[in-house]
Amino acid sequence: MGLMSGKKGVIFGVANDHSLAWQIAEHLHREGAEIAFNHLPGEKMERRVKKLAEPIGAKVIAPCDVTKDSDVEAFLGQVRECYDQVDFLVHAIAYANRECLTNRFWETGREDFKQAMDISVYSFISVCQKAFNMLREGASVLTLSYLGSVKFVPGYNVMGVCKAALESSVRYMAADLGDLRRVRVNAISAGPCRTLSSAGISGFDKILDHYPTKSPLRRNIELEEVGKAATYLCSDLSSGVTGEIHYVDAGYNMVGW
Repeated sequence: MGLMSGKKGVIFGVANDHSLAWQIAEHLHREGAEIAFNHLPGEKMERRVKKLAEPIGAKVIAPCDVTKDSDVEAFLGQVRECYDQVDFLVHAIAYANRECLTNRFWETGREDFKQAMDISVYSFISVCQKAFNMLREGASVLTLSYLGSVKFVPGYNVMGVCKAALESSVRYMAADLGDLRRVRVNAISAGPCRTLSSAGISGFDKILDHYPTKSPLRRNIELEEVGKAATYLCSDLSSGVTGEIHYVDAGYNMVGW
């Protein structure tokens, strides 16, 4: 019997095996969870996600473009056909045009800003809305953030602003869903990890080199440590935890020297 035995949930945002979303999926599955997955429309993304999700017994692997409410509704409708209710929902979606991360922040264009906020923040609100009637009382909702939400991080730019909005959304969503259905809502703020997404951040190697010099644990984190923390937050072990931004960054966030 695993920690998540009998639990069923949805993970939005798995794109490859070098992602935080996939680490979370692996750890939840290892503890006994059944998981439904979305993928971006298109045969290439479908093949990529199916290659990962089919071996762990995923019963739902379906397309969903989170910028379209109709897609979110259709995808969650397929999940509902398989699982009447779900115990957890993981939102691991963020996007900004590459130029927004290589140019200076003040150069951010209006349309690029709107796109980044829509995909990185409103999608979190949207999936919570559309999944509301599926969330079992006491279920867990989890999303992913980064220190750039509260501190200036070179190269993070508009994504830092998006993560700040996302963290605020976590608090408001926690208040609403906790009141309505005792659903818990939290975020993990992970330290820098080598993922395909991080490759788009200008100067990311310098950040990786810097963290071990300042973090109390004198190292960077491992991808699997995010998976472990997510399993805790999605499980009943964290039944009294909501509205929190849980740092998994070797303690870097609290250092002031």
